[in-house]
Amino acid sequence: MEKSIEQLMKLEPGLEYLGLTNLKEVHWNHCTPVLYEHVIKKNEGVLTHLGPIVVVRPGKSTGRAPRDKFIVKDENTANKIHWSTVNVPYDAKKFDYIFERVKAYLQDREIYVQDAYAGADEKYRVAIRVITEFAWQALFARNMLLRIRDRKLLPGFQPEFTVFAMPKFLGNPELDELNSETFILVNFTRKIVLIGGTYYAGEIKKSVFTVLNFLLPQKKVLSMHCSANVGKKGDTALFFGLSGTGKTTLSADPNRALVGDDEHGWSDDGIFNFEGGCYAKAIRLSKEAEPEIYETTRKFGTILENVVFNPVTRILDLNDDSITENTRAAYPLTHLDNIVREGKSGHPKNIVFLTADAFGVLPPISKLSPAQASYHFLLGYTAKVAGTEAGVTKPQATFSTCFGAPFMPLHPSEYARLLGKKIEEHRVKCWLVNTGWTGGPYGVGHRISIRYTRALLNAALEGKLDHAGFVTEPVFGLEIPRECPGIPTGILMPRESWKNKETYDQKAGELAKSFQDQFKQYETLVADEIKNAGPVG
Repeated sequence: MEKSIEQLMKLEPGLEYLGLTNLKEVHWNHCTPVLYEHVIKKNEGVLTHLGPIVVVRPGKSTGRAPRDKFIVKDENTANKIHWSTVNVPYDAKKFDYIFERVKAYLQDREIYVQDAYAGADEKYRVAIRVITEFAWQALFARNMLLRIRDRKLLPGFQPEFTVFAMPKFLGNPELDELNSETFILVNFTRKIVLIGGTYYAGEIKKSVFTVLNFLLPQKKVLSMHCSANVGKKGDTALFFGLSGTGKTTLSADPNRALVGDDEHGWSDDGIFNFEGGCYAKAIRLSKEAEPEIYETTRKFGTILENVVFNPVTRILDLNDDSITENTRAAYPLTHLDNIVREGKSGHPKNIVFLTADAFGVLPPISKLSPAQASYHFLLGYTAKVAGTEAGVTKPQATFSTCFGAPFMPLHPSEYARLLGKKIEEHRVKCWLVNTGWTGGPYGVGHRISIRYTRALLNAALEGKLDHAGFVTEPVFGLEIPRECPGIPTGILMPRESWKNKETYDQKAGELAKSFQDQFKQYETLVADEIKNAGPVG
């Protein structure tokens, strides 16, 4: 006789294999409505207008803690990890000591378990178990990872990696050799991630991304910090870009179906999403500018972090940044209408590198050679503007290799080599798109209109620029289209948009010099063609 769901749930395996004993209660794989009930009953969050949960302000942690992330160094990782200021080694014995304390801390406590997968391609997906002390973080994991829809499969689930998220468990900086009470410890040998001292749920998501970035390239699969969408003709496009460059906004195109907005793999079979949800910035979202993402903040199942709401009407104020600029919405992809539900698509026809150049010297769009694509991928350039961080009073160039340095445990050249090989093999067209300033730097010029950016991007993806004719920009060696339908030609050439041409030349030279200085660390690791693909002026 076939067992009922209730009977199968009682057959859930225990957690003794992790050494977890004397637990008060384990909440196994609750569905979204049940997790809502727990969140509200335990005052972890508040139900707001039309159904999203706003997490009660979760402590001081309103963003990632990159200084508090470590990777355990042992025989398995010593010669594989690119040890650096980003990938900081941690002693295996100290990890074991903290883990023993975590297990002791969890005794006689309620915990939540969510079992799911990372990776829409069954060949490469990784089974992930997330263990948390908060119902809302279990819901976050349920939103962000790929759910197991058939609950009858849950009892046989075998996790490959286990992520512990324990916000109330604090590290001891002196005893544990940590930088603070917060820690994110990744142990590739024991296949365990320990997160403590932070309520920011993004650490769960990014620790899983780090795991995939370690495992997949060793299987010849390129792991990427990018969004992906598919046109009506089945053409896939990838969008790389750091925070503030428009990656999520530009990939959410009503005329193209979204594969995913943040993390993907590129195998011999094509592109696949790592996730089952989106973790979008919510600050100043509007129905007019980003209608699809805006609507997710008005749906049951969405979790909102750091978002302010009216305590009487429970209506959100998405413009309020009094807690932080880093307000977030975590929702399942199915909250969006225009998506690729299987999370997979073909090999890309186009790759777009997005940058918000606050110096105002890069063109709104330019075509890249394969060597230039590898060069700009390794650089991962954008710019911070005044007011975005304490101490930033003028535009500052910032670089994050592979457009995701904090999550790339292997050497950047490993990812760049895979990217270059796939670009050549599939003859992918590559573009550099500046969503930043024109006519002068930040404070003098103006931000490039999103309307123009979309028009240029659509022209590139639809092949309308293939025969436009290109002119080579003299400083960076970029190929700029001579014309684009509906776009004033003066916008295409950045130097022409500046009143003072000598000042433009000076700023362009300064940015080019910063490119060259940043790239020196990679020069001995790449082919001459890539080394020489940077600024020429």
